[in-house]
Amino acid sequence: MKIEATNEHRWLQKLVGRWVGEGEAQMGPEAPPEKWKIPEQVSQVGDVWVQARAEGEFPGCGSAVTIMTLGYDPVRKHFVGTFIGSMMTHMWVYEGDLEADGRTLTLRADGPAFGPDGNVIEGKTAKYRDVVAMVDDDHRTLTSFMQADNGEWMQIVQARYRREK
Repeated sequence: MKIEATNEHRWLQKLVGRWVGEGEAQMGPEAPPEKWKIPEQVSQVGDVWVQARAEGEFPGCGSAVTIMTLGYDPVRKHFVGTFIGSMMTHMWVYEGDLEADGRTLTLRADGPAFGPDGNVIEGKTAKYRDVVAMVDDDHRTLTSFMQADNGEWMQIVQARYRREK
């Protein structure tokens, strides 16, 4: 099978490298934000996928590992991917699109809903949005949102990444 890389695949290659992420996570609507700083390595998987691996002390979780895969499906005309973490049992499945600005990738997923205390509500799901924005070649942000029962989007994670040279 011969795969031709598209402009969308080339956009993902901008993520390849060693990064340090710093941010805040809101573990629940009534919980105080928790700060974190974690290294991340983003590697190519051929010409059409990238894999991001982060390992460190995660808010509310302790020592953990996360792995995100991202690619582009030219048949579906959407970015696709997954996210797993050693601190969770849910595999997040992404579908998303590059915004008109050419710098912002918005990923959509469904996952477990969280209550005001930050704990999972058994059997209930919610909609999520992860927004990856390339500020420049060496800086990017990740902002995560969860849709509340009233339909409003609540920011749960804000992170800034800088490329290590």
